[in-house]
Amino acid sequence: MNERPLPNPQRLRHIPPHFSWIDHCLVRDGYFESCSCHAMALYLFLLTVADQRGLSYYSQPSLMKQLNLGTFNFTQARFELIHAKLIAYKHPLYQVLSLASPSEQRPLKQSCLQQQKQTSQPVQIKQILQQLTTGANHD
Repeated sequence: MNERPLPNPQRLRHIPPHFSWIDHCLVRDGYFESCSCHAMALYLFLLTVADQRGLSYYSQPSLMKQLNLGTFNFTQARFELIHAKLIAYKHPLYQVLSLASPSEQRPLKQSCLQQQKQTSQPVQIKQILQQLTTGANHD
C-alpha cells in the first residue's frame, strides 16, 4: 500500500490510554442524516466523557452549559438520540449504547419538520410535542 504524506507529521494522532471511539456505522447507517446537529453534538460529548461501560454522570444543566443549548433544544436532542437507540437515559445516568446490527436496526424515523417539508402540510404543535414525549423516559 502506498502511504500518502501527512500534511502535518509533527501532529500525528496517537491513541491515548483514555481513548473513546466513534463508530463508522454512524455515517454508513444514516444516523448523521437523521439526527440534528444538536443531537449529534450531545452524542459526541457523551461518547467522549463516558466510562468503559458507556455511562456518563453529567447532569442536564452541565451538559446544556457545555453544549451551549437551551432546555428545548437539549430535550429534543436527547429524545432524538433515545429514539435512534444511540443512548439510554434514566435520571441521572446516560448510557451510550452499542450500535444495532443492520438486521436489528429499525429505519430511523424522520422528524416532524422533515415530514412537513416533504408533504407540504402543516404540522400541529400537539403532534410535535407528542413526538418529543412518546417513547422516551426523560427525567
